[in-house]
Order: sequence, then C-alpha cells, then structure tokens
Amino acid sequence: KGPKNPVENVSWDDAQEFARKLSQKENVTYRLPTEAEWEYACRAGTTTEYYWGDDPDGRQISDHAWYKGNLDTTKMGTAHKPVGQKKPNAWGLYDMSGNVWEWCQDWCSEYPAEKEAVNPKGPVGGPSRRVRGGSWYFRADLCRSALRSGGSPSDRDSLVGLRLVRTIQ
Repeated sequence: KGPKNPVENVSWDDAQEFARKLSQKENVTYRLPTEAEWEYACRAGTTTEYYWGDDPDGRQISDHAWYKGNLDTTKMGTAHKPVGQKKPNAWGLYDMSGNVWEWCQDWCSEYPAEKEAVNPKGPVGGPSRRVRGGSWYFRADLCRSALRSGGSPSDRDSLVGLRLVRTIQ
C-alpha cells in the first residue's frame, strides 16, 4: 500500500518466510526480534510507562503514536498511517508504539522470575505468538512499552505487521 506504509495483514508464518527470503537475497540474517529484544528497542534505555515517559493523562501520546484516540477507527483496514510521522524514541526508532502491532519470535508465556529475566527466549511451543506495540485500533494504554499480547501464527489482519532484526556477524 506504499513504500512508507507499515506492512500489515501479515501472519507470523508470512513474516518468517519473508525474513528467510530476504536473508537469502541479501546474504545476511534477518529475523523477528525476540520479545525481550523488541521491548529493549522500544524502551531505548527508559524505564517509564511509555518510551517518551509516564503519560497518565495521555497528553503526550499523540506526539508519538497512532492509536484509537487520534485516528478514525471506523475505517478498518485503512486507518494505519505511513511510518515516521510521529516522534521517534531516543534511539531514533519510529512507530514502536501504535500504528500496527509487531510480531515477535516468541511463543506467548509468562515472563520468568526477575533474576532470570535477562533476554529471555520464551517457551519452545504454544498456541499463540507474541505481538507488541499496540495499534491504531486500540486505546492509548495498550501502546505501553511493557504491554504484551499475542495471536495465532496463521492470523492475518490490518492490526498486525512486522519489524525485522538484522543479525550482524
């Protein structure tokens, strides 16, 4: 739908196939981030509710994310916006909150105990995969940096897209 629009209507399985083909084409490794990697990149060194800080009244979110409060959500499938129109996080990453949920590599599970939570990889199986970041269709609080959701690996809809990690060797 345009070179600046987020990829959406893509299943986790589709994302895996795209990463595989792109890796082959460019002779480098692309993959979905783990859930821990995704949150680390989103937070960009912050420990606040959102990567731009705590925003209890939702006064700052429109500067940083597309969500239900600043989009026409009656246009299912067409309400996402081109990437890079909102302020990036401290590391220059755009659209880490809102616009479209992003698939992660991990299966859904509870986070491990705090002492074990250094780059956890998640379980080896399950019924659903993690998505992170919130989307244009949901409330502001569902765009929090720590919010976790999931979906079936074969699901496709206009609320879910992807962001790839390139492995440096």
